Amino acid sequence: MRIAKVKFAPWDKSYDFSLSDSDIKVGDCVVVETELGQETGKVSTIFEAENNDNLKPILRKVTYEDLSSVCSPEKKEETLSLCRELIIHHNLNMKLVDVHVSGNGNRYNFAFISDLRVDFRVLVKELATKLGANIRLTQIGSRDEAKISGDCGPCGRGLCCCGYMTEFISIGSDMAEAQQVVHRGSDRISGMCGRLMCCLSYENEGYKELSKNLPAIGTRVNVDGSRGVVVAQHLLKQTVDVKLDREKDEGRYVIIEVDIKKRQKEKDLKTKHKK
Repeated sequence: MRIAKVKFAPWDKSYDFSLSDSDIKVGDCVVVETELGQETGKVSTIFEAENNDNLKPILRKVTYEDLSSVCSPEKKEETLSLCRELIIHHNLNMKLVDVHVSGNGNRYNFAFISDLRVDFRVLVKELATKLGANIRLTQIGSRDEAKISGDCGPCGRGLCCCGYMTEFISIGSDMAEAQQVVHRGSDRISGMCGRLMCCLSYENEGYKELSKNLPAIGTRVNVDGSRGVVVAQHLLKQTVDVKLDREKDEGRYVIIEVDIKKRQKEKDLKTKHKK
């Protein structure tokens, strides 16, 4: 059974629907059947799975008639303005980001960000009264806001999340440490959303592989008959800095850079000649 994940808004989660039309591809806008009626969304993923009769179906690709019923930009901005006025009136600590209106106009899903827990029950009641529809408020993160708003990244191109990313990847400080960019400071390795840049994940596996070829920091090594300890790694150059105790009585030391690849070639060559 083919199943498609469909998103109704860029910041909303994906929902599973059964797919029988082979012409529908990832990225197509479709009309689906939900428990609350028909809705339009975009296909983000298609995969095969076991039969699941509980899933609602994808009915068809969107048509001109379907698009004509979609909330216009003017109506959307008017709705956002109304919600912002009510937020200010009730002095709520939240920032309104976007709104998704269902195809038939009877459901409104407002996206907002906030650092604190917000009691928006009164806001929901007033919106339901003024708009005459079902109201839902969804708290999103700063990465979702950047995806909606768009911007230019430090690379000079548009944000990756606005272009082709369909799902956010968990970015941890270990990725920055593995790629030796922590010393640049949080400002230089953070995206426009204030979180660690998503592109840190692109080359993470490559850096992990490079690190496997080098001795870990703190490893005791022998360099040309002198003992020392590895104090730094240079992954791209495949070299390490080794601290050698040359004059122990005076407490002085020297640090040299050792080319691991070159050393390995020399070692292999010596072994070959011995044979």
